[in-house]
Amino acid sequence: MKMSRWWITASITMILFSAAVYLLHYAIFRDAQNIFTFMIRNIAFVPIQILLMTLIIDRLLNQREKRLRLEKLNMVIGTFFSEVGGSLLAYLSDIDPDLEKIRKDLIITGDWADSDFMNIERRLKNYTYEIEEGRIDCDYMRGFLSDKRNFLLRLLENPNLLEHESFTELLRAVFHATEEFSSRSSFENIPETDLKHLGGDLKRVYALLVHQWVDYMKYLKYNYPYLFSLAMRQNPFDEEASPEVG
Repeated sequence: MKMSRWWITASITMILFSAAVYLLHYAIFRDAQNIFTFMIRNIAFVPIQILLMTLIIDRLLNQREKRLRLEKLNMVIGTFFSEVGGSLLAYLSDIDPDLEKIRKDLIITGDWADSDFMNIERRLKNYTYEIEEGRIDCDYMRGFLSDKRNFLLRLLENPNLLEHESFTELLRAVFHATEEFSSRSSFENIPETDLKHLGGDLKRVYALLVHQWVDYMKYLKYNYPYLFSLAMRQNPFDEEASPEVG
């Protein structure tokens, strides 16, 4: 209500100011024809001003706001990989029986160009993500995911996630796996069918996680080289990775 009154007051003030300037012009020059000529010219230019403001300037501002939102979202994604994604990716890749087929392709370096990222993205789309159910440490997974539950809930509450569908889908998949493991009181004598079901949930997480990790590495490479350097020294697919600079 206060904002509406402010706009009304401001509008009336500007109109009165404009009228006062026109009256001052007439008082000095006594040339009403000239005043009306310029007034009509100004009115004729109003649609072009509206076009410039709404279609060009407004679009530029929206693009800037979108870049800022994506910047904030990538900070969220970075936090996710630091807290959850990195460890989860390392664990799941270790129980992937076919990892050697793509391991070398995921050793990303500073020399990579857009074409290299496009190539690995194509390869990953055709890759069959597998999990050896018999190697899943269910107690470990339940403990790890349960400890991260509150963190995941806070991420899901972030409104900026609407700008990034793939990351939102990944979070949902991780949270679903958290619910699945947490809902079971014991994993002793777990039926093979149930273990296979849990493996399917982890496969979904694994596939989404790998794609999101590659996208995030590409973002870091082009925007934050120092963060990219640390991420590559902690590459979960590199058996010789070490945070120490050699």
